[in-house]
Amino acid sequence: MALSARNRITGKIEEIEFGGVVAHVTLRAGNFVIESVITKRSAEELNLKVGDTVTAVIKSTEVMLEKN
Repeated sequence: MALSARNRITGKIEEIEFGGVVAHVTLRAGNFVIESVITKRSAEELNLKVGDTVTAVIKSTEVMLEKN
């Protein structure tokens, strides 16, 4: 599959919380945590489970930065 998004971060699923129609997925990539809300149906079709390795594909028109 070809995608136009260039930002890909691979990590492991730490937690999945299922709601009525959405799933809140928490991914750990090194010291960083990424959270994604996807449809429950998509999570089920992907058969996502805690411990699975997944890649977050990020495409955004706006990214905020904070100087440390």
